[in-house]
Amino acid sequence: MSFQRLWVIFKARNREYFRDRAAFGWNFLFPFLIIAGFGLIFGGKELSEYKVGVFPLATQSPAGENLRIAAAFGETRYLQFVPIASLEEGLTKLNRHKIDFLVKNDPASRDYWVNDASPKGYMIERLFNDSLRASAGLPAPGRKNAIQGARIRYIDWLFPGILGMNMMFSALWGVGYVVVRYRKNGVLKRLKATPLTALEYLGAQVLSRVFLLMFSLVVVWVGCDLIFHFQVAGRYLDLLLTFLVGGLSLTAVGVLMASRGVSEEFTSGVLNFITWPMMFLSEVWFSLEGSPRWVWGLAQVFPLTHLISAVRKIMNDGADLMAVRLELAVMLAISAVCLALGARLFSWNR
Repeated sequence: MSFQRLWVIFKARNREYFRDRAAFGWNFLFPFLIIAGFGLIFGGKELSEYKVGVFPLATQSPAGENLRIAAAFGETRYLQFVPIASLEEGLTKLNRHKIDFLVKNDPASRDYWVNDASPKGYMIERLFNDSLRASAGLPAPGRKNAIQGARIRYIDWLFPGILGMNMMFSALWGVGYVVVRYRKNGVLKRLKATPLTALEYLGAQVLSRVFLLMFSLVVVWVGCDLIFHFQVAGRYLDLLLTFLVGGLSLTAVGVLMASRGVSEEFTSGVLNFITWPMMFLSEVWFSLEGSPRWVWGLAQVFPLTHLISAVRKIMNDGADLMAVRLELAVMLAISAVCLALGARLFSWNR
């Protein structure tokens, strides 16, 4: 193995990446826009999970305490009150799940409308009836106990998932799709005529992609942190090493996808087949807590699941590398298996 040849390919791939201004800019802009969007939507406000339509009402953004409904219900947290012009309009939106609950803006009225097919509507119905009991002076049957420790903002929980998702797309498409394009265009066929070996070529691709992933990660992190001031309970060095291992495992999957094939369309389909389940089952956007056992088991196959889990433990819980050793071990095992298979199956021309 010649490290000089590997270094030449490494530099060539990096220069190609940095010279493609459109792709270069999008890799930084995409995660920043998502984070900025969530920051603007939720910012300093609490995440409202339930939408309650109130009619007749023309105010654009009604505050719960200013509505002419049961006071206890209007003061309930995590409810977003939506103005509705008429009952007919409210019933249409309720039927189409645009709102979860509909109530009349009249303190003397106890009427409400709910879609029996809506789980959120069922929860709000319970809240509404409980608030009426509270307004009648009935005591709450339960006893509240507050949890201890620092509160974690939704944006702090979401941020590792967005970063992991961006790394996944960059690793799989930046290696899997690009190498197949090289093969289709005959670039790999010409490289085969040189002293360059498959191991040197794939090694350079892996090192280049991991370097670019970490470079992009640092830039995006610093840029977003200047605006949102993320809370990191653990050590930054542990975070960096975890992202490094995660980037290696995702890149290894990309190498395996790039080992064979000359059809960009087929490769695109395969990459979509892999990325979409990872995006929905790796807890990028929501937790899988309470999901069926088989869904949870399927999610453990994906390296993105272990990357996001480890980063959230370090960032939100203050865990160290020993506490996330299982996630690191799984990602290293996936890297070893995918790189070995990718090198074994790699073809220069088919």
